[in-house]
Amino acid sequence: MAGMNQVFSRWPSLAPTSRKDADAGVERRLPAWMRQAPPSKRSGGPTLSPAAALAVLGSVATTLGGYAAAALSLPWGMAFGALGVAAAACSVMWILRLRNTCDLSEARETAIFERAGISMWREDWTAAAKAVMALRLAGVEDLESHFASRPDALRAIRASVMIKDVNSFTLEETGAPSKAAYLGSLDRLLPDTDQTFVQWLVAFGRGDRFFRSEAHVTGADGQQVDVLFTAMLPTDLTGFGDILVTSLDITAFKRAQAQLVTAETQLARRSRVATVGALSASIAHEVNSPLTAIVANAQAALRWLRRPEPDHAEAMLALEDVVRAATRARDVVARTRSFIGNAPHAPEPLDLVEAARDANLLVERDMRELGATIHLAPEEGVPRALADLVQIQQVFVNLFLNAAQAMADVPGPRDVSVAIQRRGTMVVAAVSDTGPGIAPDRRGTIFDPFHSTKPGGMGMGLAICRNCIDANGGDIWVEAAPGGGAAFHFAVPTSDG
Repeated sequence: MAGMNQVFSRWPSLAPTSRKDADAGVERRLPAWMRQAPPSKRSGGPTLSPAAALAVLGSVATTLGGYAAAALSLPWGMAFGALGVAAAACSVMWILRLRNTCDLSEARETAIFERAGISMWREDWTAAAKAVMALRLAGVEDLESHFASRPDALRAIRASVMIKDVNSFTLEETGAPSKAAYLGSLDRLLPDTDQTFVQWLVAFGRGDRFFRSEAHVTGADGQQVDVLFTAMLPTDLTGFGDILVTSLDITAFKRAQAQLVTAETQLARRSRVATVGALSASIAHEVNSPLTAIVANAQAALRWLRRPEPDHAEAMLALEDVVRAATRARDVVARTRSFIGNAPHAPEPLDLVEAARDANLLVERDMRELGATIHLAPEEGVPRALADLVQIQQVFVNLFLNAAQAMADVPGPRDVSVAIQRRGTMVVAAVSDTGPGIAPDRRGTIFDPFHSTKPGGMGMGLAICRNCIDANGGDIWVEAAPGGGAAFHFAVPTSDG
């Protein structure tokens, strides 16, 4: 890994695009492949290879030798002719040798491509590279945020990427009848729910030397499969015309991973049930003893008071025992609540952008099933927030799922936009969708418990969000999104405020 300029499996790092010479101008901040000068055309006309030059020389020598022999009838003419024939013969042998070498090299390359035991694709990303270069030359450095607000432009670039060839193992692995099932625009295979294509463009714009990303593609049978893509990225613009990409099918691995998570969840649930059972028995044992003492002492106090001559002193002693036993029972309940309750979390400085990325990973499969795509567009230089990470992630998860579910019946692309920016001493996040939106008269009650707009919904998701934000000293509200739909905003204090 040490020799790689940049590697990421799902999201790019937040490393700055600019290098040490960032103040030297836009041109110096561009990746090396963008700074490569295009091949220059020589003014002296077409050039000849050594073999061709030797062939021409031999032809000229042969011709001159012929003329000399015919005109002068001298041995020099014969010498020139012999020299020309020898030069021509050498050139022919050289050309044949070079051709054989090229044929062997091409055959070896084809054999490696076709016989590799892993799926390999040859793709043309030239149009995408040119689009990235145009944006970088125009001063755009944050490509992720740029395309987050322009999803249609991103889709147009994706349609320009062409798959030129796939190897035989790809067909064997997927059961495709021929290579024609894969050749053509990448847009045919990459569903709209994919969130990794923009990371290719980010890697291009940053000048990464290596790319790796998990993605899901539509196979030849129409089914979506999870794959791991890897590729070395070119060092010049011409190299983008032939990028070799390896593809590893990890569908079974992801399925096994999901089954393992389910098994762990069930095991944890059973463990909690067993714990609750043991805890209940412990509580019953602990509380039963003081309750028995309370009953016995209360009955004794009544007997002392019902005597013909009531013994108030004994009755008071019995009642004091009742108080002590009741206090003990109260303490048992208090200790139990402390044991099973969540201890308050101390707010810590956290990166709201990373919290949103992690939350997106948690709901990635749900978002895919709902056909929604998350576009993250953080403002540059967003400060760290002072909040509890788990609670903030829970807020993002609820808002992402709500946005995707709100667009379930919306035709066309289902884009969820996430904007994060600073406003004074607060960091504000906005999660917007393109669904039907929320009527103004309902925005004031939508955060109330048991208020749900979904059939079968419990109405607790947004109430939990409000409690989480309130616990961190922030605020949450909903507005109409600029392009239609709903925009949920929440604000939490900055760590430097």
